[in-house]
Amino acid sequence: MAILQDLREKAGPLVAIVIGVSLLLFVVSDFFGNNTSQRRKADKYYQLALIDGETVSYQDYEARVQDLVDIYKMSGTSEVNDEMMQSLREQVWQQMLSEKLMDKTYRKTGLGVSPDEVEMLVFGENPHPIVRQLFTDPNTGMFNSSFLVNFLKATETDDATKRYWLFFEDQIINDRLNTKLVNLMSKGLYVTGKQSEFENSLATNTVNFSYIVRNYAVIPDSLVKVSQDEIKSYYEKHKDNYKRGATRDIEYIVFDVAPSESDMKETETWAENEKENFAAATDLVQYINLTADTRHQGFYQSLQELPESLRPLAESGDKSAVMGPWLEEGAYKLARIADIAERPDSVRAAHILLSPNPARSLAQARKEADSLIALVKGGADFNALAMVNSDDQGSAQVGGDLGWFSEGMMVTPFNNACFTNRKGDIVTAETTYGVHIIKIIDQSRRVRKYDIGVVDRMVIPSSTTTQRIYSEASQFAGTNDTYEKFNNAVAEGNLDKKLAMNVTPDQKELPGLTQSRGLVMALFQNSKAGAIVLDNSSQAVFELPDKYVVAYCTRVQEEGIAPVDDVATDIRFILAREKKAEIIADEMKKLASEGKTINEIAAHYSTSVQDASGINFRSYSVPGAGIEPALISAASASETGVLSKPVEGNNGVYMFVVSDATPAAAEELAMVKERMNSSYQIRASYEAYQAIRDKKEVKDLRYKFY
Repeated sequence: MAILQDLREKAGPLVAIVIGVSLLLFVVSDFFGNNTSQRRKADKYYQLALIDGETVSYQDYEARVQDLVDIYKMSGTSEVNDEMMQSLREQVWQQMLSEKLMDKTYRKTGLGVSPDEVEMLVFGENPHPIVRQLFTDPNTGMFNSSFLVNFLKATETDDATKRYWLFFEDQIINDRLNTKLVNLMSKGLYVTGKQSEFENSLATNTVNFSYIVRNYAVIPDSLVKVSQDEIKSYYEKHKDNYKRGATRDIEYIVFDVAPSESDMKETETWAENEKENFAAATDLVQYINLTADTRHQGFYQSLQELPESLRPLAESGDKSAVMGPWLEEGAYKLARIADIAERPDSVRAAHILLSPNPARSLAQARKEADSLIALVKGGADFNALAMVNSDDQGSAQVGGDLGWFSEGMMVTPFNNACFTNRKGDIVTAETTYGVHIIKIIDQSRRVRKYDIGVVDRMVIPSSTTTQRIYSEASQFAGTNDTYEKFNNAVAEGNLDKKLAMNVTPDQKELPGLTQSRGLVMALFQNSKAGAIVLDNSSQAVFELPDKYVVAYCTRVQEEGIAPVDDVATDIRFILAREKKAEIIADEMKKLASEGKTINEIAAHYSTSVQDASGINFRSYSVPGAGIEPALISAASASETGVLSKPVEGNNGVYMFVVSDATPAAAEELAMVKERMNSSYQIRASYEAYQAIRDKKEVKDLRYKFY
């Protein structure tokens, strides 16, 4: 035994070494082997963004989104729809963007939030706005510190409550850090005396002046030549002006998935066969709800309100007769009278709505309704109770009064409670909104009304039809796999080709296509100019609601600075305009050197002199000329009665004469300085973050996943 124990003791370190070497070999082989390549591919595939050199993965982002969804649900939001989900994703994106960009700035500047500060922001005399919002009593509108204390005690034993609080605590800390940074930057801004003087001088005069304009269009394009070297030189100096986002152009053919003749006949045959069962049904409402595509609404209509096609059935009064089948709005229908009754033409009612919420279950709402009904029957004023208790704030202010309404305007349970009962009755109804206590204030005269039961069956494409149309789309894609073949097929078959220009990565829909986000995602992930668009499974046929789509990418523009060839036309226009401005300015200078007045120069050009009044340096536009900042600044600083030099504007070259100048009321420099300081500090609150973001590389790839 001693020997065995000795062997065990000696073997222990040896086994550890062997296992260690084996693990090392496994890790090294994994690093240099195929697994590393696969992992890198996976990392690239799941890369959702690149922010200042740091990768954000789809998994991390989606985990944050789900955390925020949970927070919203804890806050009382029972269902998160697509629109809200999109909003939550954007919130998480902005938060992660801010964290990645700002955390380094906080560290470099030595900013932080201590535990004592957090405690002060929560329990101090002036709690953070988030704390105030969370723990304000909705009945009094006042901050309730006891709510806060009880809530924080609950975090010690309940994990969900703890997560809920930690989320908001993070928001408080981040807001505090941002406030510190903004304060640091805004306090570092300073307005000098010279700046104050310059600012004050900008609005010294308000001027009236007369001007003429020689538009650039009067010089033919043939008179100005712009060389490729000039274009390239301008491009190199102004590259930043030609930054652009990623876009694509796409062309596509739609294959509508519509019912065939056999589908129509099949549905009609079903309706014919169902006619006998419909006639024999004893519980008409249950039969309709179990058989038809549309549930029975249960609304009664007068003969005049019924569709014309149903009036003969109503006039017959035969509850056993079945009308149809007939085709209407894409469905075959059968109809039978469910009931005939004398009912009010319209009703006036008031209600008290008790909606279920996190603090009140449906069962509790029913109990509260019983208590309120007892109060009303005991003589309490219904209007006063509605004002205090109703969750329908629109009608609560007028004692719950909903005014007059006809049958079918309210949801079915509410409608039937009002039209089945009598004037003066107090009744209840339950709807998706909650429990309603209804007071029937008045009813109009009673008329004969009909409840018509309809069994409908939509005509939908069968699997055979759907497969046939898919095969057509698939054959088209396989036969016309290039853009050239695609266009030839369109021309030969006289097909309706659709186009979408300048599609962006985050675009949700394409013209004429609903729920086409998947096609847009594929357009940016898997497409090349002139090639057919494929999904992630290399399939060319995209399935959308009621249609198949085959698409071709016709143009690819990547994010970044546009190549010079792509913007050469724009640059040529700018340089041509500059050369035209030189020609016009030289002409005007020559005329001015000859001693001609502004009216004589206008006559020489067969144009008129225009007037502008009330212009100062801060003016936005000039009457008759539009947005011309160069003209505004030149006129504001000119002497009166002097013909100006030519001024190159946006639309042409101008000359002007200031007729009079009115000095602005003097403003104390101290006031100017204070105003500028306030403006700088306000700008710091929103421009600091934007300035940091502009200097950092942000590559947003969310379009790959959403």
